[in-house]
Amino acid sequence: MLAYRHAFHAGNHADVLKHLVLTQVLRYMVGKDKPFRYIDTHAGAGGYLLKGAQAQKTAEYREGINQLWSRPDLPPALADFVQLVQTFNLQPDENGVTPQLEKGMTPPLALYPGSPSIARLLMPRGSAMRLFELHPSDARTLAAHFGGERQVQVLNEDGFAGLKGQLPPTPRRAVTLMDPSYELVADYGKVIASMREAVARFAEGVYMVWYPQVSRVEAAQLPKRLMALAPKGWLHVRMTVSQPDERGFGLTGSGMFIINPPYTLHQTLAAELPFLVDALAQFDGASYLIEEQPA
Repeated sequence: MLAYRHAFHAGNHADVLKHLVLTQVLRYMVGKDKPFRYIDTHAGAGGYLLKGAQAQKTAEYREGINQLWSRPDLPPALADFVQLVQTFNLQPDENGVTPQLEKGMTPPLALYPGSPSIARLLMPRGSAMRLFELHPSDARTLAAHFGGERQVQVLNEDGFAGLKGQLPPTPRRAVTLMDPSYELVADYGKVIASMREAVARFAEGVYMVWYPQVSRVEAAQLPKRLMALAPKGWLHVRMTVSQPDERGFGLTGSGMFIINPPYTLHQTLAAELPFLVDALAQFDGASYLIEEQPA
């Protein structure tokens, strides 16, 4: 949907869960000395100014990444993720000036990286990336952000339709992230159709699907529908941090469904999620779910 802009939601609790999982999957993949392709079907703008008008309108980052920013007691995987975001905040500004900090100081939280930027921080230079973004303004920003890197393609196209053209990859290793806005109810069906075709074309790929926890039957059904598409194993994680509003609406949490997850992912998330839920909880009933079907 072209009206949707992720800048309004950058750095919120859903981004934190999504990017914690993404970081751990990519850490595992780069740990093997074999190249792979990163595919992002809804890549966004690449980075977001948290002091900008869009992010400040709802300031959702205050209940997300901001709650973890300066904590000295983060468990290892969360500390790794937060360090990546801090590194992103130390990039040169538009004048080419890099922020200077005294040793041990935490940079101010001014920027939040999109998924492609997190992948870029983790993957070796020259790695193949295919970044789909349908919104023309965000696609232009994304292309400028990546500066014409030879192995990075920014495609101003529909990622649902474009994914099949990227599979199977050469070489035959790939990680795909699919995180549409779901503002249109049709997105749920498009996720299933796109994932079904992707797995049929390249069953060995690692596929991550983010979804919102909202008052829609399609959102509740999505994980079960994805389970049927994962013949080689899956992992499902969901985090609930807030209550719906008085009308029963609102983003109360989110989930990640991973097809062909790294074998280390379940243990890592099981160790980190109690801390994360406690840190981001907005009501006493905050909770998490993690379940897995091994290959």
